[in-house]
Amino acid sequence: MKINSYLMFNGNCESAFKFYERCLGGEITMMMTHQEAPSTEQVSPEWRDKIMHACLDLGDRLLMGSDSPPEYFETPQGFYVQISVPEPAEAERIFHALSENGTVKMAIAQTFWSVRFGMVIDQFGTPWMVNCEQVA
Repeated sequence: MKINSYLMFNGNCESAFKFYERCLGGEITMMMTHQEAPSTEQVSPEWRDKIMHACLDLGDRLLMGSDSPPEYFETPQGFYVQISVPEPAEAERIFHALSENGTVKMAIAQTFWSVRFGMVIDQFGTPWMVNCEQVA
């Protein structure tokens, strides 16, 4: 079993996934708009260019998401998307990239469990934790 995060956006999924591709690496392997789906007639014209499904391939994990219709969108709360990286420099790079126009909740620093740990809410409202565990 694998568990992957599926993020919901308020109309800015395409921008968010292009940002995540730049910050995290990987490759966007799917970016389908409502216009491209068979059910396009059931979607309002102003919503047809919004993302129905996006997928960012990060190697052994996927980050997926879509634009939530306005009447169903809820601001993310009660969770963080957690990233574990083996190298402190990579943890720093990812944290600072995700922090662009975002809100740092806990600056990246050494903790008792980690050589680098930080928490940030990115410019799209997604909360992230970046962790680089102690080397044994």
